[in-house]
This record gives sequence, C-alpha cells and structure tokens, in this order.
Amino acid sequence: EALLKERKAAGPSSSYVAKLYAKGDRKIAQKVGEEAVETAMAVAADDNEDLVKESADLLFHLMVLLEARGLGLDAVASELARREGLSGLAEKASRND
Repeated sequence: EALLKERKAAGPSSSYVAKLYAKGDRKIAQKVGEEAVETAMAVAADDNEDLVKESADLLFHLMVLLEARGLGLDAVASELARREGLSGLAEKASRND
C-alpha cells in the first residue's frame, strides 16, 4: 500500500500505477473487472498456474482501486472480522441489496 501511494504521488509519467490513478476510479474498476474475468477463465481452463498469475493481477488492481478511494486492505480486513462467526447465509440475508 505504501508503494502504491508513492507511485500515485510521483505522477502519471512515472509508472503504470500512476497512469491508472490518473485515469480515475472507473478505469481502475474496469481493470478489476477484466482481471476477475481472467481469473474465472483460468479456473474454467483448469490452469492453476494461470489462476495464480491472474489472481495476483486481480488482487493488485483491487489494491489500486481501494487506494484510489482512500481505503486499504485494513478496511477489507475489518469487514471480514465483522463477519466472523456469522453464517454466510445470515450475512447475505442481512444485506439490503
């Protein structure tokens, strides 16, 4: 997360990460979606090596998106901790979706 912040501050000509930040949240979210699809496709292809690579890409882009929104993995960890001990079915039923 610290490295992402450094790259963001360095400006768009300095790195891939900085260019992503310059394009905004929607472009970063698009990349997260693309990587999620590629991760699922690796599972469908029964390719564990590709699954690991695509999962790394997915997690990386998700971290970039969280940072773009002023959040970090600690926010996700807190949410997971809140859910600890809850049945997945009960947690899903409690949502207002």
